Amino acid sequence: MYTSTFTFAKGQYDDEFHALDSVIAQVAKSIPGYLGEEAWENHETGLISNVYYWESMEALQALMKHPSHIQAKQNQARWLSGYQVVIAQVLGTYGDGGIAHPLSGKAAAPNWALQGTPPPAHASASPSGRP
Repeated sequence: MYTSTFTFAKGQYDDEFHALDSVIAQVAKSIPGYLGEEAWENHETGLISNVYYWESMEALQALMKHPSHIQAKQNQARWLSGYQVVIAQVLGTYGDGGIAHPLSGKAAAPNWALQGTPPPAHASASPSGRP
């Protein structure tokens, strides 16, 4: 499983932005392998993060290659005051079941997480930040 996190600073939205945003949301939800999404706002910085969950990299890439997504990327400077995208592989997920989450029941927690020990070296980035 994979996540794509889109963090951005709001700019000036217009009707074209809202229409394109709606189309992209519908396209994402229609792609086989889309598992769900969450949105977060940091009230101190004003930044917003949208986290999308995907069954496979192919599903994520289907959205990235969609014409509406490409159009949004080409015009992002009109609507946003900056952005960052993070693509990550999910190593595991767990919780107590007390909240609804797009990945609940989708992947078992790795043993190191349940034992409270650090992940093995292959599960974390190198000190340089590169795999």
